[in-house]
Amino acid sequence: MKRFLSGIAMSLPVMFPGFAMAAESVADKADNGFMMISTALVLFMSIPGIALFYGGLLRSKNVLSLMTQVIATFSLVSVLWVIYGYTLAFGEGNDFFGNFNGLLLKDIHLTDVTGTFYKLIHVAFQGSFACITVGLIVGGFAERVRFSAVILFVFIWFTLAYLPMAHMVWGGGYLFKMGAIDFAGGTVVHINAAIAALVGAYMLGKRSGFGREAFKPHNLPMVFIGTAILYIGWFGFNAGSASSANEIAALAFVNTVTATAGAVLGWLAAEWMIRGKPSLLGACSGCIAGLVAITPAAGSVGIGGALILGIIAGIAGLWGVVVLKSWLRVDDTCDVFGVHGVCGIVGCIGTGILTSAALGGTGYAEGVTMLKQVGVQGISIVVCLLWSGIVAFVAYKIADILLGLRVPEEVEREGLDVNSHGESAYNQ
Repeated sequence: MKRFLSGIAMSLPVMFPGFAMAAESVADKADNGFMMISTALVLFMSIPGIALFYGGLLRSKNVLSLMTQVIATFSLVSVLWVIYGYTLAFGEGNDFFGNFNGLLLKDIHLTDVTGTFYKLIHVAFQGSFACITVGLIVGGFAERVRFSAVILFVFIWFTLAYLPMAHMVWGGGYLFKMGAIDFAGGTVVHINAAIAALVGAYMLGKRSGFGREAFKPHNLPMVFIGTAILYIGWFGFNAGSASSANEIAALAFVNTVTATAGAVLGWLAAEWMIRGKPSLLGACSGCIAGLVAITPAAGSVGIGGALILGIIAGIAGLWGVVVLKSWLRVDDTCDVFGVHGVCGIVGCIGTGILTSAALGGTGYAEGVTMLKQVGVQGISIVVCLLWSGIVAFVAYKIADILLGLRVPEEVEREGLDVNSHGESAYNQ
C-alpha cells in the first residue's frame, strides 16, 4: 500500500496539473532525462514501429499507403496537440474537457514544472501517446480507404474522442474522479483506438475478394522488426508513465517484460494446440497482446500478476483474431480490435483484480474493495467504447459525405500505392 500511494502521489501532478505539491516545485535532472528518453521511445513506436508492423501484414501493393497514413496522421496529431490538444486534455475544465487557456501552449513557460520535470516534456510525452493512438486505428481499414478521408477522420476523432478520453482518465475528469486505474493507456489508447478501427472496418466494408482470395502478409520479417521496435518502445510507454525514475517505473519495467513473455508463450501454446504449428506471426501477435494487456496494470500489479495477465492475454488475443472476428463478420485488416480491443479489456479488468495487495499488487486506494475497483474498471471500458464508437461513426459519416471513404474497386484491385501516392514499394 505504501508503494502504491507513493506512486499515486508522484503521478498526481502529471495526471491532474491542478494538483501541486511544494516539495515537487523544482525539476529533477534525472527525471527530466528519464522522461525525455521515455518520450523518444514512444515516438519510436509510432514511426517506424507501427508502420513496419502493419505494413508487413498487408499485400505489397498497399504497404506504402499504410506507411504514408501513419506518418501523415502522426504529423497532423502532433500539430493539433500543441495548438489545442494539450490544453483540452490536461487543462482545468469540466468532467470531459479541459479549457482553451493554453492554446499553442501560450500559458507554459520554460521553467514551469509538472511533478519533478519540465512541463514542456510532459507536453511531448503525452503528445506521443496521442500520436500512437491514432496510428493504431489505420490498421483496421487498410487497403481500401481514401487518403483524404483518413486525414479528415483523424481531425474529428482526435478532437472529439481522444482528447475527452485523455481528460476523463488522466486530466482530472470523470473517470479519474471515479478512481479508474489506467496506468499507461488501456482505455485511452488501446480500447479507444480499437473501437474506432472496428467501426471503420464496418463502415468501409470488406476488401474486394475478402473471403474468396488469400490475404497473406507480404513480409513477415518486416512484421517481426516492427514488433521488436514496438516492444522496445513500450518500455518508454509503460515505465515512463510513472513520471519519475522511481520504484513504480522499475515495477512497470519488469512487469512489461514478464507479461509480454507470458503472452508470447500463451499465444504460441494455444496456436500449437489448435493449428498444430506455432508461427512467427503468432509470436509477434502474442507479444503485442501482452504489451496491450499490461499497459493499464503495469504500475499496480505484482510480478506474478503480470505473468498471469500476460498468459491470459495471449490466449484471449488469439481468440479475438480467430473466433471473435468470425462472429463479428468484419474485415479488420490488421486485427486492431481482436488484439488491442480484446486485450485492452482483459488488461483493464485484470488491473481491477490483480492490483489487490493479497494478490501481490500495490493495493487499492483507502476504502476501495476489489469488487468496487472492478466495477469502476468496467464503467471506464463501457464509457470508452460508447464515446469513441459514436464519435468514430459520426466522423466516418462526415468524411464519407464530404470526400468518400472508399477508393473505387479498380483502384483497390491495382493497389493504393500506385494510385493514391504514385509510387511502388518494390520496383521490378
